[in-house]
Amino acid sequence: MRRARRPHLIVSLAAAAAVTLAGCGSGATPGAGGEAPPSAVAPTDSGNAAPGYSGQLIPFTFPDRPLSVQYPVEWHADYRTGAGMPTGAGTATFSDPQSTNNVTVNLGQAADTVSVPVSRTVFESEPVPGLSGQPAPAPNYSFYVDRTDGKPTYRMHLTAGAPAPGNSTALDGTIRVGEDDLVAEAHFKKPFASDDAAKAWLAGAEGQAFKALLLSMANG
Repeated sequence: MRRARRPHLIVSLAAAAAVTLAGCGSGATPGAGGEAPPSAVAPTDSGNAAPGYSGQLIPFTFPDRPLSVQYPVEWHADYRTGAGMPTGAGTATFSDPQSTNNVTVNLGQAADTVSVPVSRTVFESEPVPGLSGQPAPAPNYSFYVDRTDGKPTYRMHLTAGAPAPGNSTALDGTIRVGEDDLVAEAHFKKPFASDDAAKAWLAGAEGQAFKALLLSMANG
């Protein structure tokens, strides 16, 4: 268990966020009949569009921290500071307007973590190319299920290295970006009925879009 570090003093970023996220705030639909947000260059084709998505990606850059990410042009983006996990984080939320699921990306000072015994099944895990220069263990995109007393918890997020399958102790490692800790995770509003249902979701349009977003992260 790591001792919590004192959070930074967060400088007001209202002006910076307004410039960066104009047209990208909560309820906005970037690229849907309006001007592209100032934080985005012209949309690019991913070359591997999931069914139901155009494959066009908008790059989002944190206005005050060294991190960028690409997300589908059909989605919404929102950015806030001073709340969430890690403590005092800059928090970007990416959401599919056709779904109740979303992805949050946080940069800030991490709080304590708690370890619990689990039985883990890893569906897939692979390194994030844009974060390859970060301290070891290398940041990975990972999708897996942890079972505690038979109850499943499905997780898709960035992990410090590849998660170990089998019976182990669940403890999230630290991913460092600059002076901050990075926490990036998909949130599922409804639990999957089974491992097969989770795999089917991953193979579908939304699952592939979530995966592409997490794999697109880059520092600098």
